[in-house]
Amino acid sequence: MREYSRPPKVELSPDARLTGTVFARAAEEPSAVMFKRQESGQWHNVTVKEFHDDVVGIAKALIAAGIGHGDRVGLISRTRYEWTVIDYAVWSVGGVVVPIYESSSDEQLTWILGDSGSKAVFVETGEHTERVAALRSELPELAHTWQIEGGSLKELVATGTEIADSTLEERRTAGTPDDLATLIYTSGTTGRPKGCELSHRNLLFDIRNVIEGPLKPIFTMEGRATLLFLPLAHVFARLIQLGCVESKTVMGHFPSTGPELIDTLGVFKPTFLLAVPRVFEKVYNKAEQKATSEGRGRIFHAAADTAIAYSKALDAGKPGLGLRARHAVFSKLVYGKILAALGGEAKHAVSGGSALGDRLGHFFRGIGLTVLEGYGLTETSAPTSVNGPEENRIGSVGRALPGTAIRIDDDGEILAKGDHVMRRYWNNPTATAESFNEDGWYRTGDLGSLDEDGYLRITGRKKEIIVTAGGKNVAPAVIEDRIRGNVLVSQCMVVGDNRNFVSALITVDAEALEFWKKQNNKTGSIADLVDDADLRAAVQEAVNEGNKAVSTAESVRKFTILPVDFSEESGQMTASLKIKRHVIAKQFGDEIDRLYSA
Repeated sequence: MREYSRPPKVELSPDARLTGTVFARAAEEPSAVMFKRQESGQWHNVTVKEFHDDVVGIAKALIAAGIGHGDRVGLISRTRYEWTVIDYAVWSVGGVVVPIYESSSDEQLTWILGDSGSKAVFVETGEHTERVAALRSELPELAHTWQIEGGSLKELVATGTEIADSTLEERRTAGTPDDLATLIYTSGTTGRPKGCELSHRNLLFDIRNVIEGPLKPIFTMEGRATLLFLPLAHVFARLIQLGCVESKTVMGHFPSTGPELIDTLGVFKPTFLLAVPRVFEKVYNKAEQKATSEGRGRIFHAAADTAIAYSKALDAGKPGLGLRARHAVFSKLVYGKILAALGGEAKHAVSGGSALGDRLGHFFRGIGLTVLEGYGLTETSAPTSVNGPEENRIGSVGRALPGTAIRIDDDGEILAKGDHVMRRYWNNPTATAESFNEDGWYRTGDLGSLDEDGYLRITGRKKEIIVTAGGKNVAPAVIEDRIRGNVLVSQCMVVGDNRNFVSALITVDAEALEFWKKQNNKTGSIADLVDDADLRAAVQEAVNEGNKAVSTAESVRKFTILPVDFSEESGQMTASLKIKRHVIAKQFGDEIDRLYSA
């Protein structure tokens, strides 16, 4: 199949706005719980009225400060309740939110605030305030900086108390669904970030068709709630925020994916999860490490194999009696404990950003947490396809959402069309023209295929194709994802362009290394152990597993373990945790050359 599309489940009315649901609910059910907010370690309910009043307070202050319809307002913060308030407040006055990762460099801050022409910026901390202040001379259009922490928002709200409700309502309902809602700058693996123009229509059309489409069972289940811990500067988390508001799903905010997240999930007890594959890898790896340290490693691995076999049997028809019996035993011994650590209520999770991999997909479904993979880009308002509880095909990223279409071009590139696709890149007509073909299809830059039922599978990035000296085209994503699935591996980058064979640069996960050292009576840092025979043998197992997914010509024949991990701070990764191949290839050029000199 070369093209697949579905009719929309939801069409937007001419008066549709992102703020519509908030203001309508405030009038209809003000006492309903809308959010849960963590304060001093305790979770407290936030009603619809309380959220609405918080939004109105900031919105009136924005009007008083002179923020006009279409004005851009920057937002630099971790994921927190105030982010959502500010988002809806800016939209309420017809403004445009420009999200910025709080980890962005000064150069990135200057570029995004300057290129967008932001008139104001909200920042989270005093440190952010100081950084913006140091850049003000390069940002002539930036008139205001407002800080979230330290009580500054209360002071801001006080400046807008004279603004009438009617004035705000007039501003909120002005314009059309095609007005610009947000400028999201792609983190970019090459060059400067480009600002994706996403309208109220783009975002509302996408999320409402998600809610009424493949994810309807999740967004309509009784007592639904989720904890949002991904960065709201990323389009995936942002759309989930909208999904919770639009579907009346209770949402909590948490600012980190660090070790404390698991404990927080256990308290919050979400009914579904949103995460990137690395989070699921960590859950699996920690469970495996804990079992091994307690002398139950063999039991855990038997349980994992059983879960995977059970999930695959579900696809094939029905698990046999013996498999069902083993599965029942391990549900009590192993699976229940893993699910309890995630809160014990979630039956589904949605994953995006990169590939989860078949093995983890089957493992989690086998233990009782079905991970639904989706695919999308900032330019497509997040998902353009997603699996659903009732239409899930592990290994795929689902079918095109209702109201959207996916086409596979002659060279294998995935093309997308629908009201969820951005209209253009901000101030960049050349990039815009290059990103759409003559028929108006958006060129994603990703490679993939559609099966006979319209399910999409991602095979790699068009610009990342490696061509070996023998003329073999290699898509790195498949084998890299498989190698990264190993507990010891943090990152992997396949190399081999114009070389005789394929090799890999591999970094080691710091937490996993500490556990491995205890198990193998080793000491020293990763820099001390890069040539350790036992560590290389363990990493070789990961490489061998990865090689199973590709042909001999595409397999990794040699690898080197790097003494450092890739990081955003070192410029090797984007804020959305994609590796910057050109940067890594330059920084580790000597290591790559040595792979081919022996």
